Amino acid sequence: MDLSRLADDAGRVLDFEIVSVGGSPLTLSSIIAFLLVLFAFVVVSRMFAAIVRRWLLHRIEVDQGVRYALSRVVQYITLLIGLLVSFQFLGIDVSSLAIFLGALGVGIGLGLQNLTANFVAGVLLLFERPIAVGDRVTVGATEGDVESINMRATTVRSIDNTAVIVPNREFVEQGVVNWSHGDRRQRLNIDVGVSYNSDLKQVIEALIAAGTGHPHVLSIPAADVIFVAFGDSAWEMRLRVWIADPKQHILVRSEINQAIVEEFRNRGVEIPFPQRDLHWRSPLPFQVEGST
Repeated sequence: MDLSRLADDAGRVLDFEIVSVGGSPLTLSSIIAFLLVLFAFVVVSRMFAAIVRRWLLHRIEVDQGVRYALSRVVQYITLLIGLLVSFQFLGIDVSSLAIFLGALGVGIGLGLQNLTANFVAGVLLLFERPIAVGDRVTVGATEGDVESINMRATTVRSIDNTAVIVPNREFVEQGVVNWSHGDRRQRLNIDVGVSYNSDLKQVIEALIAAGTGHPHVLSIPAADVIFVAFGDSAWEMRLRVWIADPKQHILVRSEINQAIVEEFRNRGVEIPFPQRDLHWRSPLPFQVEGST
């Protein structure tokens, strides 16, 4: 086997002009170099993002959401630089790609509207930060914690440990409840009905004791009780307490409900059952005329 001849044949294959873009020949070797350089920048971008998230920003006192957002921005910028450098290996001047990029933008606008909208929404989420990684949110009927914000969609880990993939545009275009945004304190409203025969002072004291006795309930703002309304068979009362961690609201509500039951039993306060009075009316006498 003639190695020199084989090398010449391989060289001709690699240098074979597939197409010309902007006056520059596009060969197999340039495509391979383009893909290798682009792959290298993908790997490097992930490494840079990990360094920013885990090492550099870990030494600076910033929260998890800020670290994640900055690491994503570093990754996107590195990918953009890698894309521009990779085009140089194709022998294509970046300035000559204006027409191609314009046509590509039109194609994306017409055929990939959802993908483009989700990508733009993802960038807005990273910069504006209406939600951040670690936030407790409610999207539709799903409540959970934001696990990651990607280019197309955001992953929300539900309270049942189910991963819910939500398109980014839903966080921008629709109403989303963010329990952790800004002030993390949350007020719990716990409604309960008590019998009309109850001692109102004892009812209020029992509710306050049940609320303030929980370790997750804040002392400031203080817990209070609201007399909501006179119900059909009960006084409708509302205990209002504040907690520091919104992720605990389901557990705290359950434990306070249990404490209310115990406090009511100790103080002789009755939680009435719904009552309905049924009145029977005797039928009116009527006369049946017989035939003669």
